[in-house]
Amino acid sequence: METATTTTTDNNYTPGPNQRQVFGKSELLDAGAILRDVLLVGPRHVVGDLGAGGGMFCISAARIVGPQGQVYAVDVMKHVLGDIESKARMTGLDNIKTVWSNLEMVGATKIKENMLDFALLINVLFQSKKHEEILTEAARLLKVGGKLLVIDWSDTRPGFAPNSDRQVDPKKIIETAARFSLDLVREFKAGHYHFGLIFNKTA
Repeated sequence: METATTTTTDNNYTPGPNQRQVFGKSELLDAGAILRDVLLVGPRHVVGDLGAGGGMFCISAARIVGPQGQVYAVDVMKHVLGDIESKARMTGLDNIKTVWSNLEMVGATKIKENMLDFALLINVLFQSKKHEEILTEAARLLKVGGKLLVIDWSDTRPGFAPNSDRQVDPKKIIETAARFSLDLVREFKAGHYHFGLIFNKTA
């Protein structure tokens, strides 16, 4: 894993035209393009989708990392994990492991510390007020040099998005993440209604 600490802000990634405008975990996001072209996930990597929801990102990650890679789909809702397991079987993917956990409880996620090359928090933080605990847990699971991807609703959200009082301030996330050795390396527009932040774990 690279350990660059230079921060870039860009719009080189353009949201794809096939994004369906349906409220949900990831229907407004092109998971494959973001993982491959922005986060640079590749074969044999170990990825943790923390708060996996509908499973679009973990399914896309499993295809990218291949049979010698590993994807952990973590969620607090058991029926969500069951749905992901069904989708994995239907698509012939056997490199996804589901993990039942509450990300707001530091140390609860049954994945080895310093295990992940990449951790994903996709449309997770707006659902919680415990950002510090969630970021602590993500940092605990990441390797030094590993990358954390945070995607959440931007202030250009559509009418069907969460109310503004639940909107996440990216500046506050950057400040909080820095306390856990998560340094911002890239800020980008993840979708028409989402911002994206990539952090590097430095220690």
